[in-house]
Amino acid sequence: MSHPTDFTTALHGTTAGPIVQAVGELDLDAATTLHAALRRALAVDLSAVVLVIDLAGVTFCDFCGLGALLRARIETERSGVTFHLARPTHAVARLLELTGADHVLIVERHEPAVPHPHAV
Repeated sequence: MSHPTDFTTALHGTTAGPIVQAVGELDLDAATTLHAALRRALAVDLSAVVLVIDLAGVTFCDFCGLGALLRARIETERSGVTFHLARPTHAVARLLELTGADHVLIVERHEPAVPHPHAV
């Protein structure tokens, strides 16, 4: 299990909506950090049409992390915002495939679904 400092997020804004860049191990400890980042992203940009989580820096994801991603989709879409995952690492992509979550979540394998981020 990771330590709270093993997972970080950074928020970037785009014209379509925020990108949350996730780095580290996405597990039970990190789920609250991810949840807080998503709430912050939605609060910062009330006109967002899409929210993207960039997973290129996620080195590990367990079922608690997967649950956090699925909950994030539900909460984001309740706000009327489309939820995307972008650039999952091989390990994360494999977890999404094995669990069938890749059929429920929009997953962009190579590039973030919303281009040209600028810091918010």
